[in-house]
Amino acid sequence: MTDSPPARAWRVVLESIEGDLLEGRLGPGDRLPPERELASTLGVGRSSVREALRVLEVMGLIRTGTGSGPTAGAIVTATPHGGLAQLLRLQVAAHGFPIPDVYETRLLLEEWAVARLAGQPDADLSAVHAALDAMEADGLSINDFLALDSQFHVRLAEASGNVVVSATMAGLRETIESYIRGGAGRIVDWEATAARLRREHADIVTAIERGDNESAQRLLRAHITGYYSDAGLPTPSPI
Repeated sequence: MTDSPPARAWRVVLESIEGDLLEGRLGPGDRLPPERELASTLGVGRSSVREALRVLEVMGLIRTGTGSGPTAGAIVTATPHGGLAQLLRLQVAAHGFPIPDVYETRLLLEEWAVARLAGQPDADLSAVHAALDAMEADGLSINDFLALDSQFHVRLAEASGNVVVSATMAGLRETIESYIRGGAGRIVDWEATAARLRREHADIVTAIERGDNESAQRLLRAHITGYYSDAGLPTPSPI
């Protein structure tokens, strides 16, 4: 069998599997047909099928196993978090996102997350507190502190319970961390700024824990915009 051009052939496989997912013919836990059957049914080469399966695995939509038995073959998964985060990281690596666009996205996602957390008295904030505690350690370098800072914000998103929000924040984490690290060099008194950031983090969590969603959102916005201002980072132009 003569294979179609690779870029077209593996897309045929992706589109077929996507259609089966959308129509409900495939769902989490279902096994995809064997490579040979997919290749024959769709009129493509097995190399194109394998390429499509690799893409789907990176996207977090399937997992593959070798050999025989219940774990062998390609199986549809129900854990898109890692796939979405990976795709965002790849997009960032390939093209980069403008800082003002990331700024707006952060505010949208994080203000929503803290408001939702403030409305959940039983929300698990243990990972958020762990990040706060880690930032109190003596002798942290600027880079280590800022890595923990971005972890704190990702942990807030994860605690909200929305997997799309948390996956998006996880995917943007490296971008966020890189530009806040770059801006740190423009801050004159880093020790004072770090102390202020610690206080602001704690105030945000306190507002969440007392159920004050308006204060949590206001404090979160002031925290992010304040650092952008101090670090001389670009923000969107006023409309």
